[in-house]
Amino acid sequence: MKIMSISPARPLLKVALTGALVLSLTGIAACTATEAQEESAATTDQSTTAASASLNKVNANDFPVNVDESTHPAGTPPEEGDLRVTLLGTGSPIPSTERFGFSVLIQAGDNNYVIDAGRGTIIRLIQAGVEAGQIDGLFLTHFHSDHVISIDDLWMTGYVPAFGGREGTFNVYGPEGVTNIVDNLRTAFQNDIDVRVADGEVERDTTGIEAHEFTEDGVIFDQDGLQVTMFEVQHDPADVIKPSKGFRIDYNDKSVLISGDTIPHENVVKYGKDVDIMLHEVAAFQDRNVLPQVISHHTTPDQAGEIFAQAQPELAVYTHFVNGIPGKVEGISDEEMIARTQENYDGEVILGEDLMSFLITDEGIEITDQEDLAAN
Repeated sequence: MKIMSISPARPLLKVALTGALVLSLTGIAACTATEAQEESAATTDQSTTAASASLNKVNANDFPVNVDESTHPAGTPPEEGDLRVTLLGTGSPIPSTERFGFSVLIQAGDNNYVIDAGRGTIIRLIQAGVEAGQIDGLFLTHFHSDHVISIDDLWMTGYVPAFGGREGTFNVYGPEGVTNIVDNLRTAFQNDIDVRVADGEVERDTTGIEAHEFTEDGVIFDQDGLQVTMFEVQHDPADVIKPSKGFRIDYNDKSVLISGDTIPHENVVKYGKDVDIMLHEVAAFQDRNVLPQVISHHTTPDQAGEIFAQAQPELAVYTHFVNGIPGKVEGISDEEMIARTQENYDGEVILGEDLMSFLITDEGIEITDQEDLAAN
């Protein structure tokens, strides 16, 4: 399969002059008017130089939050038979403005499904041009907070008419324990439903939330040609974090595997054999021996390389980055992440980023990254 990257010319980013203005005001207070003007000019030159050095360093926050303004390809349903995968959040439990909590958007025809609901999922959806009311269902891999913290946001924002006005029930699919989460969310936010109904803002039958809980692995969803298979993975050495699941998505001979949070596991290879895209979590620190209790709950780049080598996906993509702890533990560079992966794998590996999108067609995989989006 051919892998294609969409790469139009990159525009220059706007230069922020806040620092220059502050320094200029300081100069005016300390010098004569002439000296202040000279210092302001020098400061402006320095700011321009610094800004030039950071050109094209874009992140997901540079994109609009109004769905009508979004130029993201997810705003338009894929062509019949095509499958689109968009990384809504590629981060870990660490709060970050660049990598939101883990979440993936799957689009097949006119259907939109989300895998996990990490911090800020609804913001990324809007930036991708998809309203909350357009989400047809949510699948959960496990119940750590960074994967479920936005369930209520997806559900309740979706039944508000101004944000898409979902018709019917919000469906949540996953392993044993989903019912408990859904039942308690319904209780916790009953007041929101009651007052909006009383105020005439919503119809009660649009505010429902329903759990679809599965105790056995296998196909848990099969509608409109889209099939979702759930399988066991392992999130910790002692195997006490349960449930811990991964998903394989199949649609019109196109396939995607989502590893979930896991240490290296044979099921990822088994279900990921020859898929078009394998989305795999990754954890790395500059010192390979630091924080073993963290690393032991995840998959390192060299370990992921072994998995990719065995499964042979058309495209391997990293997401759910556990890459250092800001101010405490040093992470690794993108180049080092790739180098460590290539210790065991010589295929192409993509470092996922928020709002990166992959369109799987009969001709190949089209990749749209943040710089492509910024150029539109």
